[in-house]
Amino acid sequence: MHVYLYQADGRAQPAPGDLRSERMTTTPIGPGFFRGDLRLLNRAGHDAHAFLLAANPDLIPQIQQLRRAGITSPVLVLRPDRDADNAAQALDAGADDDVLLPVRAVELKARINAVLRRAHGHSADHITIGEVTAFFDGRDPEIAGHRVKLSRREHKVFQQLVLNARKVTSKAAIYDAVYGMSDDQPFDKVIDVYICKIRKKIVQAAPSGHPYIETVHGRGYKFDESDSAAPPVAAE
Repeated sequence: MHVYLYQADGRAQPAPGDLRSERMTTTPIGPGFFRGDLRLLNRAGHDAHAFLLAANPDLIPQIQQLRRAGITSPVLVLRPDRDADNAAQALDAGADDDVLLPVRAVELKARINAVLRRAHGHSADHITIGEVTAFFDGRDPEIAGHRVKLSRREHKVFQQLVLNARKVTSKAAIYDAVYGMSDDQPFDKVIDVYICKIRKKIVQAAPSGHPYIETVHGRGYKFDESDSAAPPVAAE
């Protein structure tokens, strides 16, 4: 999970190290971030990124700028003191949540995941398709009742497919969700490699031998139980 973190000086708030312990990759931002062209962030895959904004004098305009740019990513306000009126203003401006500090990274992650899954039409913390039970909170999937271990990158790729279950997700959207904020961006071919690895693990664990990840040529991938799902291909 990627988050943009706007911090306030002299206030207790989540440290990037704490967020990393929960598989949250942080990019610090400041006032200048909101003076850029925020529309560049409004693209497929970027809606899986989140904004953690410390309460500050410019908070309401910052939230409004994000929403006016068409950004649908989760926006959570981090507030040092309880303030019902200002919290209500932030929520009315377009924030998804208003959180009282101090707060643990595990709770922030759960709050972000709750916003993401509901935005994609999922009310529960998991979805079951055929033999596969996939979780939205970062847990490894279960196939036929058995846990299947995924690597950190595989989790991020699989999460995008799961959030958009039974719909086609473009390779570009998956790539942006996984690497969009990374300083070291590999070729997009890496997504094909991770898809192959995930398929292989699913096929090995599923009694049916079904891969569940369909390649929709020219469009992307779909997580479903369709019989047309492509067989696993060994990564080069």
